[in-house]
Amino acid sequence: MKSVCVFAGSSLGKQLIYQEEALKLGQALVARGLALVYGGGRVGLMGVLADAVLAAGGEAIGVIPQGLLLREEAHQHLTKLYTVKSMHERKALMSNLADAFIALPGGFGTLDELFEIITWAQLGIHQKPIGLLNVAGYFMPLLTLVQHASDEGFISPVYTNLLQVRETVGDVLDALTSFVPALHVANWPELPPNE
Repeated sequence: MKSVCVFAGSSLGKQLIYQEEALKLGQALVARGLALVYGGGRVGLMGVLADAVLAAGGEAIGVIPQGLLLREEAHQHLTKLYTVKSMHERKALMSNLADAFIALPGGFGTLDELFEIITWAQLGIHQKPIGLLNVAGYFMPLLTLVQHASDEGFISPVYTNLLQVRETVGDVLDALTSFVPALHVANWPELPPNE
């Protein structure tokens, strides 16, 4: 594992702990020799995370759609910043650049990215580990919904294990490092590279 894609909010959230954990995650990535791949923004938890990686001397790679260059204020000091045409291209390129994924607290965009990458794992498009950093219990309502969907027969129990849910930065990174894909599903072709 050489790089981790982190999905995170373009807002800071109401609790200081969200920023503190984003900072810790950035520092931990660098300490473990892992590059950050993320949405390319300078604001919110995305910005805190990228700034932490850069301040610690690490590699931060951003991927941002043209339409969000101003809204998410593209970070101008990244190791590399890719500008793409659409959200679809953003997610595909981030997936191709990363060896694993972590979701921090965030809104619709973060949840969209998280669920798409889980769906791709379910379909066998990739077998990369997916972590959920459950900061201050932020994702508990979501995990309750996932369990409910499984209980009601919409998500097979084997697929609920695709998500490595942990409470601390160290634990989630350890879970990604030790992850062994248990599913044997037909592999789909790799996502096409972006221009």
